[in-house]
Amino acid sequence: MDLKTATALRRLRLVSAPEAVSFLLLLVCSVLKRTTDFNAVPVMGAVHGVLFILYVLFWADAWNRAKWSPATAALYFVLSVLPTGGFFAERRLRREAEDAVIASRARKEGVVSA
Repeated sequence: MDLKTATALRRLRLVSAPEAVSFLLLLVCSVLKRTTDFNAVPVMGAVHGVLFILYVLFWADAWNRAKWSPATAALYFVLSVLPTGGFFAERRLRREAEDAVIASRARKEGVVSA
């Protein structure tokens, strides 16, 4: 995996969890808006919107650089629209990055040829 691909995957991983948190907070704010006088939906909506747009941009870049199959790309996109999907995406991307580092070290040490 080259540096640009690793960077694209890292950016996507780093925005996944905050995007999921903002989605959950937006849902909580929506409930509070209807049950109390507390209305933070405009603020949380804007925060979540920015994070979602970043997620989609980073997802498209990662898909392009990592040469994901359409099924893998679709999985990461679907995870972005589920309330807790960003947490699963982050964990899966972290595992993928760790596997790439292990494979790179193995190639470097001559254990595996690639």
